[in-house]
Amino acid sequence: MRSIVLAMTRSVAPILLVMFCAIQGGAQDARLEISQLDKLASRAAQTVEVSLDERLLRIAAKFLRSEDPDEARIKELVAGLKGVYVRVFEFENSGEYLAADIEALRSQLQVPGWTKIVGVRSKRDGQNVEVYLKYQGDNVSGLAILAAEPKELTVVNIVGPIDLEKLSQLEGQFGIPKLGLEKSGKGKPRN
Repeated sequence: MRSIVLAMTRSVAPILLVMFCAIQGGAQDARLEISQLDKLASRAAQTVEVSLDERLLRIAAKFLRSEDPDEARIKELVAGLKGVYVRVFEFENSGEYLAADIEALRSQLQVPGWTKIVGVRSKRDGQNVEVYLKYQGDNVSGLAILAAEPKELTVVNIVGPIDLEKLSQLEGQFGIPKLGLEKSGKGKPRN
């Protein structure tokens, strides 16, 4: 009987190890699954879709000029990123996307490692903005922004090490909309 248990342990242990590594690897990845939003494109009056993996970011960075200070800073920031993924859907009418579409994204942000750092909700305008950071230890390894308005839905997912002080420099680049992440004064967010 003991030899049967030992044989089973030896054959099952490697399988459990592989499964554990796969789960851990997935848990550390900051990339969100946003392809379920692609169905909204047929209802939207205007869409923006940006999917830049690490390879494409390196290619895009080659077109940024090092002699231009702004482009040099963006090139430096993009150098360590693993991906930039953006979806923007603008609709003619309110109610053309469902709360369930957003909840599918939020559920991905409820796993360990993700922390909600900003939540702004306006009943008057129907706006809802949430900003999440993915941490690995003390380092930021990802960012997710969900911005929902009655006639517009924006999702930004940046994967890779992020320097929060330099993050605002990506606004308006690679399809990332201007979201007011800039800082002024003594490190206080601008309103």
